[in-house]
Amino acid sequence: MSTQSSTITSRPGAASIPANTVIRNTYTLLSLTLIFSGLVAGVSMMLNLPHPGIMLTLVGYFGLLFAITKFRNQGLGIALVFALTGFMGYTLGPILNAYLSLANGGSIIMMAMGSTGAIFLGLSGYALVSRKDFSFMGGFLMVGILVAFLAGLGALFLQMPMLSLAVSSMFVLLMSGLILYQTSAIIHGGETNYVMATVTLFVSIFNLFTSLLHLLGFMNGEN
Repeated sequence: MSTQSSTITSRPGAASIPANTVIRNTYTLLSLTLIFSGLVAGVSMMLNLPHPGIMLTLVGYFGLLFAITKFRNQGLGIALVFALTGFMGYTLGPILNAYLSLANGGSIIMMAMGSTGAIFLGLSGYALVSRKDFSFMGGFLMVGILVAFLAGLGALFLQMPMLSLAVSSMFVLLMSGLILYQTSAIIHGGETNYVMATVTLFVSIFNLFTSLLHLLGFMNGEN
């Protein structure tokens, strides 16, 4: 994430012009990628495609993320954003099909989707309206996400359901914090690249949704 602050000046109007441009471009691209990812997930569900597996998922995710970071200032960066979000949509399809096979699967998915939307809109709206600086959360979020990621891998390979639930709870809090942090960074000039801002917010929404899906499934008595 960029840490530049050169757009912050004593003249609010001068600072708001680049920030408003980044905000507009970010939310436009984010909306398009969410729609695209949803369509790919729908196709994946209809074709009943298998999940690619944890290793291929990690290679695809981090590989595309590295490529996006490298080409973030070029047109190719936008194409790679759609490649990443489409890939994540494909991996989501089999997960949703698994939940739909459960008795209350449809309602669980709708609750997770509604909760994700409400959390994202609420936190983004709060950051935009209050204009508070949440940059102090950066170090905590970086460490927290790394710990949660490693714990999640441990829970997966060691087959520890309770640790997996704890990780999902951690991700709900961490992704909520990341939404506040990234939105604040855009407002205050800490993030001036809308491609990277879009990726961060999309990943936050994706992880928030899948974590809520896991937690709601457990609370509804599903494994």
